[in-house]
Amino acid sequence: MRHWRIGTLGLVVSLVAVYFMVSEIDFKLLGQAIEQARWVYIVPCVVLLLVGLITRGLRWQLLLNHALPFWRAFHIMNVAYLVNGVLPLRIGEIARMYLATRAQPPVPVFQTASTIIIERLLDLLGVVMLLALALTVSPLPVELQSVGLLMGIAAPMGFVVAVVLSRKRGVSHRVLVFLTARMPFLKRFDLVTWLDQFLDGLEPLAQLRTLFFALFWTALSWGFSVLAGYVLMYTFYDEASWAATALYIAAAAFAIAVPATLASLGVYEGAIVLALQAFEYGEPAAVAVAFAVTVHFVNVFVHSITGVIGFIAEGITIEQLSAGVENARQEMKVGHESR
Repeated sequence: MRHWRIGTLGLVVSLVAVYFMVSEIDFKLLGQAIEQARWVYIVPCVVLLLVGLITRGLRWQLLLNHALPFWRAFHIMNVAYLVNGVLPLRIGEIARMYLATRAQPPVPVFQTASTIIIERLLDLLGVVMLLALALTVSPLPVELQSVGLLMGIAAPMGFVVAVVLSRKRGVSHRVLVFLTARMPFLKRFDLVTWLDQFLDGLEPLAQLRTLFFALFWTALSWGFSVLAGYVLMYTFYDEASWAATALYIAAAAFAIAVPATLASLGVYEGAIVLALQAFEYGEPAAVAVAFAVTVHFVNVFVHSITGVIGFIAEGITIEQLSAGVENARQEMKVGHESR
């Protein structure tokens, strides 16, 4: 029932987003934009996105403490990305946990889970920094530019504090006790367990070498994404903008977290169009929509190709993966209950 509710909500959200975009489009201008587009720029964009996936694979291998060979880690990661694009509830992450257990020696489910937590936090830091950069230099009101500057300062500071607290469990628990004493409604949630799992995930980053290279690969990965997005703007626009690129990539990253249908259809494009409207790229709307659809298509294409290659490299079928995901779920459930 929960899956059906999320699926229905996602369908409604996607339909509403598509409706609002379609209602603003001049289809004659849309046809002209597609006809006049410089499609050759898709080629370097795809190459840059592939290089970005390689740096993400290197980051995951690092977080796994090299428990997997690089290409094995790379293919498993790409299978997870493909599954995440097709199914809701981040099922691809559970698929990643299962596939890692098939290695020799197997990588424990909870070790993989902790690396995924770190990845999400690192990527969130990257997206927030992109958003902060875009807001700071964009032609927006001074108040929003100030918010961007504040985010750019607060995000890395908060990340560093979280990493330090992963080695200071006593301090973390005392802060939680202090907060729950003043906000009694928090006692309804199992915050202690959640906090410990969160800190477990961060603990590997307490080693300076791991932290440095994790941040390095994260910065490089998002750098390639921005460069790919910048190049792709020339498909429909005579001039590109680094700030606009950073903003629409950050907006698309946040859109993926919104419940929607297959591959965040409609929501993804809508987020990009809204971001472009903050600059001079939002008009005409038909061009902005054509560009947003192209961005989405290129990303889906890259993840589909690399994901299929990952399935082949792993020698696994969709049915086998589904059964493995269910087993990984049960193992995680048992592990949580035993704590």
